[in-house]
Amino acid sequence: MIWRRARPPFTRSFRQKPRRSKRGCLLFVIALGAILFLAWKPVARLFGGFLVRDEAPVHADAAIVLGGDDFGSRTLTAANLVRQGYVPFAILSGPPILSGHESDLTLAYAVQHGFPATYFQTFPNDANSTRSETADFAAELGRRGIHRVLLVTSNYHTRRAYYLFHRTDPSLEIHTIAAPDRWFSPDSWWATRMGQKTFFLEWTKTIATWLGY
Repeated sequence: MIWRRARPPFTRSFRQKPRRSKRGCLLFVIALGAILFLAWKPVARLFGGFLVRDEAPVHADAAIVLGGDDFGSRTLTAANLVRQGYVPFAILSGPPILSGHESDLTLAYAVQHGFPATYFQTFPNDANSTRSETADFAAELGRRGIHRVLLVTSNYHTRRAYYLFHRTDPSLEIHTIAAPDRWFSPDSWWATRMGQKTFFLEWTKTIATWLGY
C-alpha cells in the first residue's frame, strides 16, 4: 500500500487567496468606473460652479469693469446696471494694449451698442494681472472715496477677483456681478475645447492665488 503525504490544510486556502483578491480588485475597479461614469458630470458642474460668485445687484457708488473683456460682455453688463439705476456710472479698467488702453476700445464698443458715453469713466493703468489690477483699482477707489461697488467680470473670474479685492482692501463693500462668457458655462464647460482650457487655467490661477503666488 502506497502512502501519499497529505497536504497541509492551509495550502489550498493559501492558493485560493490570490484568486479572490484579483476578483475583488476587479469588482472594485468596475464599481469605481461605474460611479465615475455616472457622477462625473455632477462633479464637473460642482467644480465649474465654484469658480462663479454671482450676486443680485444692489445700489452702489459705482460699477467697476475689470480688463480682459475680449467679447464686450463685461462692459455691456455694467452698462445695463447703469441703465437700470443701480449705479451712477461704470469705471472701465484700461490695461495697456498694442495701441493705447483697453478702456478706449470697450467704451467705443458700448457706444456702438447704444449706450451713452456718459455711463462710463475710464481708468487707464499698467496692470498685467488680476492681482496688480485689483491693487490699482483699490487705490483709485480710495482716492475717489468710493466704498460700495459692483464688481463686474466674466463668470469664471468672479470668485478669484472678489478674493483678491477683499484681501487687498477689506473695507470695500464688494458685490460681484457675473457677466456671461462665450466659452464658459459652469454647467457645460467640458463640452468645448475653449471651455476646458478656461476651466483648467482659472483653477490653476485660483490655487496659485490661495497659495500666495
